Amino acid sequence: MDIMNLTLKIWRQKGPQDKGRMVDYKVTDISEHMSFLEMMDVLNEGLVAKNEEPVAFDHDCREGICGACSLHINGEPHGPDRGITTCQLHMRMFNDGDTIHIEPWRAKAFPVIKDLVVDRTAFERIQQAGAYISVNTSGNTQDANSIPIPKKDADLSMDAAACIGCGACVASCKNSSAMLFVGAKVSQFALLPQGRVEAKERVMNMVKQMDEEGFGNCTNTGACEVECPKGISLENIARMNREYLKASI
Repeated sequence: MDIMNLTLKIWRQKGPQDKGRMVDYKVTDISEHMSFLEMMDVLNEGLVAKNEEPVAFDHDCREGICGACSLHINGEPHGPDRGITTCQLHMRMFNDGDTIHIEPWRAKAFPVIKDLVVDRTAFERIQQAGAYISVNTSGNTQDANSIPIPKKDADLSMDAAACIGCGACVASCKNSSAMLFVGAKVSQFALLPQGRVEAKERVMNMVKQMDEEGFGNCTNTGACEVECPKGISLENIARMNREYLKASI
């Protein structure tokens, strides 16, 4: 089993009003089989043992599902691997003696709460603006299995619904655009007949909320798709633009 000794340059920020700074840490005896977050746990255990404040970072499921573990690692959202979240990144992607830079997401709409933790509730407000289907459940609902849906549309809707809202698209974009996220949330309903009833209001309200939150416009560079841990396609942005245009007419 290969063991590594590493230097970590980590962003430390006490709160939104603190300017923050990069702080150097040494970690030793790190197994290549550890996940990145397990390595961070080792760091924090050492800091606590020395009565120092541990580094704040967000996490929940540690299974690549929740998207909470989002970190900017060596200039890349979720680190150097592809199709994974930070919790799925393993230390075998690094070498003994490496210096690893760890920072929070950088976006006006994602203000830093503390250290590596950012406030991503802007995404929640965008979803609350329209990423749902209103259904009358008072005994007269229609069985979903009785509504014919082309398999291609169902597959594309499921692909869009795979978005976990981690924010890697925002972190990778020069304009901090959230259009891949919003495009995915619009698409998963726009492709299904159940979502067509509120289609116009949905896309108009979600795009409006996205702009109000301070996200930038799409740069058309495709970095968001490359860095997305779920491989959400740029086609969803194109679909959202078409939906927005139809709703505006």
